[in-house]
Amino acid sequence: MAIPLVYNVKSLRARWTSTVVAVVGIAGTVSVFVAMLSLARGFEATLVASGSPRNAIVRRAGATSEMDSGINVDHIRIIEDAPGVARGAGVGPLVSPEVVVVAAFPLKGRGTDGNAQVRGVSPKVLDVRPSVKLAAGRMFGAGLSELVVGKNVAAAYDGLELGDTVRFGGGTWRVVGVVDAGGTAFDSELWCDAAVLKQVFQRPPQLFQSVTVRLTAPEALTTFKDALTSDPRLTVQVDREVDYYTKQSRQLTTLITVIGSIVAVVMGIGAVFGALNTMYSAVAERGREIATMRAIGFGSASVVTSFVIESLCIALIGGLLGCAVVLPLNGVTTGTMNWQTFSHLAFAFRVTPLLLAWGLGFALVMGLVGGVPPAIRAARARIAVALREL
Repeated sequence: MAIPLVYNVKSLRARWTSTVVAVVGIAGTVSVFVAMLSLARGFEATLVASGSPRNAIVRRAGATSEMDSGINVDHIRIIEDAPGVARGAGVGPLVSPEVVVVAAFPLKGRGTDGNAQVRGVSPKVLDVRPSVKLAAGRMFGAGLSELVVGKNVAAAYDGLELGDTVRFGGGTWRVVGVVDAGGTAFDSELWCDAAVLKQVFQRPPQLFQSVTVRLTAPEALTTFKDALTSDPRLTVQVDREVDYYTKQSRQLTTLITVIGSIVAVVMGIGAVFGALNTMYSAVAERGREIATMRAIGFGSASVVTSFVIESLCIALIGGLLGCAVVLPLNGVTTGTMNWQTFSHLAFAFRVTPLLLAWGLGFALVMGLVGGVPPAIRAARARIAVALREL
């Protein structure tokens, strides 16, 4: 015979002070846990979304990123003639040889500088990356010291809004356009003519760091990759662009997840002790009630189940409250250092249904751990001793 659920509800209401303490402890733990996971998910999603399944990125064999890669201009001609390369009307092969540098710019309202990635690109870059749209102004002119900046750059740094003039790398540049990259990493970059960037930073004119290629279809990657990696004139590695950015996100995403999990576990231990304290107090205060229920026919299993349900109710309320607290973070933009490029990357928290489900699951685990020992103690209470106190 099972103990009615209404008994547990009335018990929680009667001991509302200790119940609230336990709920708040669990809610705080869940909110931190979900917030840290949503931070990692937002960083990962921003980088991964930067890649297109129809794009391939070519780098020097063995290079871990664009920063330590090098592609000779003679090799670019071979890449342009490879099978699987898309061609645009009037522009030829959709290939963008690129150079990447990091420059420091003053952050708005912080009184300090932050690193931003400056990407020297081909004039065909918007054909190679059609998801990036010109939101204001115009594209840079070939051979001119002009910049187009991502929308997050204009919002995060002083002196990088449309029409502004800025000095870096020993040159003077004018911001002539703002691009919207749909919340990807390119929203945190500055783009300019690759030849001008190499000249200003005194890079070898015949050397680029990577080549981004628009393929005729996602399935063309295998043909394109095989053609380049089997060519004895080349020593390159070819990745689908989305796979490249997935690898770039892995290190920091793992770190944030690990740190967040450690913090959540430490806080969870405190929340479990709070639940244990609440449930042990309930057992001590309701010794005669438990003995009476046992005497009228409720078995030990019913008592254990009742107390565990009571603890799970506390945990569920705390979990729901913690999830509700963290929901407003969804879409909030923040930023951190991308360790692969040593530049600032803006991204948004992503509070997904899956993360909320994990948060609720974590809460229920805390409730279960905090409820089972007191429930067993209640079931083992000696009926005769408790009844003598009536």
